Amino acid sequence: MLEIKKELTTNPKEKPAVDQLGFGQFFTDHMFIVDYTEGMGWHDPRIIPYQPLSIDPSAMVFHYGQAVFEGLKAYATVDNGVLLFRPDRNFNRLNHSNERIVIPAIDEELALEALKQLVTLDREWVPTAPGTSLYIRPFIIATEPHLGVHPSNSYQFIIIMSPSGSYYKEGINPVKIMVEQHFVRAVVGGTGEAKTAGNYASALKGQEIAHKEGYSQTLWLDGKEHRYIEEVGSMNIFFKINGTVITPALNGSILPGITRDSMLHVLKAKNIPVEERRISIDEVVEAYHNGTLEEAFGTGTAAVISPVGELKWRDEKILINNGEIGEISQMLYDTLTGIQNGTLEDSFGWTIKL
Repeated sequence: MLEIKKELTTNPKEKPAVDQLGFGQFFTDHMFIVDYTEGMGWHDPRIIPYQPLSIDPSAMVFHYGQAVFEGLKAYATVDNGVLLFRPDRNFNRLNHSNERIVIPAIDEELALEALKQLVTLDREWVPTAPGTSLYIRPFIIATEPHLGVHPSNSYQFIIIMSPSGSYYKEGINPVKIMVEQHFVRAVVGGTGEAKTAGNYASALKGQEIAHKEGYSQTLWLDGKEHRYIEEVGSMNIFFKINGTVITPALNGSILPGITRDSMLHVLKAKNIPVEERRISIDEVVEAYHNGTLEEAFGTGTAAVISPVGELKWRDEKILINNGEIGEISQMLYDTLTGIQNGTLEDSFGWTIKL
């Protein structure tokens, strides 16, 4: 493994108050960078003070969108420890995204070691208040200064970190979601199952429309038949219908969420019926009308669980569980956050203690 050099800051930042954290607004004292050059591979891994990047205006990331990223967190424990949650899965998924848009694979062992050293160095930035965490953003950008359309010959893999406030300041309140009927997020054969920057840009229009209608996010349908449910906003989606939890099967256009996978493991461990399969919006609407639609919730790194209290489909408003969080949603949230902050036993072997 390459040696990771360190340059420590001589001007530490003042840490924000916990009630000012929000999400993605403040950044720790240090960052990790490793360069890629064609013929040399990945080289010069280093931890340096957090600072602006110096990059050519013709860098290919700006013009052809070769950019991928990940999102994960570090959590403070009650015994003053710090836990990482399944970081190996994030770096494995990052390489899956790399392959899709022709970015060279990273050394996952080096990435994990760099992350451990970076979090340890900026350990004081891990907030300790209930519900808070240190959000971690690894990303890769194409840096070759060239306007020809081809894969870049140079890249930078960077990790930055940001203390994050409690996602639910006043309890977990179910959100209202609008089913998108015109735009699509991704199609099979596209980049939907990769975590590329462009996927999020293409989803902004649906989000804007939903917000104007008074809804928090967009429920995306498939790009071919515009019938089968895929994701909600930037989260995976689950429905509980007649006692069974159902989530759309990974089909090539759905991001394989690490929180999604964790939820599936927890559900199976607790012997709750769960299915990964195609589910149509028609099936959900029918379940609502016959009284078997019991819960709906999104899953993702930021919120863990985001209960859905209402869906708008065409001109119909579908109220789910009286607009309240459901029993399964609450159990999953409590279980996963308990494992993440160390108050529950990690029987799955998901956490790494620093």
